Amino acid sequence: MQKLIRRPFIALGCALALGLQACGGAAAFPEGEAPPPEAAAVAPVEARAALDGETDILVALRSIPGLTVVSEGTTPQPGWRFFILSYDQPVDHRHPEGARFQQRLTLLHRSTQRPMVLASTGYGISTFPGRTEPTWLLDANQLLVEHRFFGPSTPVPATWEHLTLGQAAADHHRIVTAFKTLYTGKWVGTGASKGGMTSIYHRALYPNDVDATVAYVAPNSFGPQDPRYIQFLSRVGDAACRERIRDFQRDALTRRAELVPHMVLAAAAQGLSYDFLGADKTFEFSILELPFVFWQYSTAAECSLIPTPGAPADEVIAALDSFLGLYSFSDGSIDYYAPYYFQAGTQLGSYRSDERHLHGLLHYPRQYAPASLVPFSLEPYPFDHLAMPLIAAWVKTRGERILLVYGENDPWSTNAFDVRERNDSFRFFMPGGNHGSFISGLPEADYALALERLTTWAGVSAPGLASHGAPAPLSAEERAELLRERRRGPPRE
Repeated sequence: MQKLIRRPFIALGCALALGLQACGGAAAFPEGEAPPPEAAAVAPVEARAALDGETDILVALRSIPGLTVVSEGTTPQPGWRFFILSYDQPVDHRHPEGARFQQRLTLLHRSTQRPMVLASTGYGISTFPGRTEPTWLLDANQLLVEHRFFGPSTPVPATWEHLTLGQAAADHHRIVTAFKTLYTGKWVGTGASKGGMTSIYHRALYPNDVDATVAYVAPNSFGPQDPRYIQFLSRVGDAACRERIRDFQRDALTRRAELVPHMVLAAAAQGLSYDFLGADKTFEFSILELPFVFWQYSTAAECSLIPTPGAPADEVIAALDSFLGLYSFSDGSIDYYAPYYFQAGTQLGSYRSDERHLHGLLHYPRQYAPASLVPFSLEPYPFDHLAMPLIAAWVKTRGERILLVYGENDPWSTNAFDVRERNDSFRFFMPGGNHGSFISGLPEADYALALERLTTWAGVSAPGLASHGAPAPLSAEERAELLRERRRGPPRE
């Protein structure tokens, strides 16, 4: 298993040391992952000709081998068409002759001549026809890809050794190869949180698939319990707010016997159960998670809403539900997010909770980690300590045309990827921002620079975009959908 996990990064290590060209022709593909067979990945000539003759896009889509048009839906944006698709993928890209699965996609079609935004949530996807921020900034097409092992994009049986960065990046590579014969404009990869991480990994392993990458609030954790997050949380916000959160934690754990039954009753009222972890461990993990999730999604102005010691039990549980969500460690949530926890416990990494001020109050010290949230043992799948440093090194030294957007107060910004302007790549922090930070929320100068670089990379200059018809801002429904998807990020967004 260790060899299987690390193998996709051997070619990347070669690229870091010698340059992609020096690695030979095979370096464009992670070692052991063959390029997709032409017949399975490239649309036939007649599909291209059909589009050149302005034949309906539906005809062209149906001409792509392995692609199924599941349905065509409606979209609130005039001039757009929306499709739900599935694409035939090998479970193991090193052995495409083996087992297959259907990967779900959605397509917002504008024009084959416009840029294409390749978007990922890193999780399952919604079939709501919403646009990502780069999509409306560029008036672009959008192809949204569901991550393998989520929703209907899960192999049967689910062979967990095939849930790796290399396999997921190869999924995206085959999709890009197939659709580029139809969409001839520039391509931009994007995603937020785990989706942003996914877009970066894809770019690092297949740097020529897209022309640029816009990754939002994408962390780079070293190890399944990275201690660097503790340092960030000890400084974020003001001291009074941080102490109020710690007081809440100490008080809640002291009153465990009183509060756990209240939590169970409140969860049952929402149709939730805690059979996997048990109520006591669920309560403890929720209390440990609170400081992180508070700064991930809330602001210092909401600190006054955290109950003070001695508050009524119902008020304490209501606060947990408000800031964290009683669903977070429920059986349904753990079942849905198991693929994420598996990846966090084998390659992606996660954070360590600060337990120093809770000495003597914990029943499960140092157990809040990805391995505790996967419904099977991770012992056969040791953590790959090479993957993240290699990705981070590539982004910093070789990553070109990359925009990184982080929130100043978001704990996940602790380990922000680093880029170099000499590579025409830029990193921005939204002042006071949390995990919901966007380009449009940046200060004016940063916003202008980000938009100028993005439109240039996409081959759509600002004047040209205006003459084509400036894109409408995200609708309230689209903004809500983006934030809902982002709340699936590590560990729960």
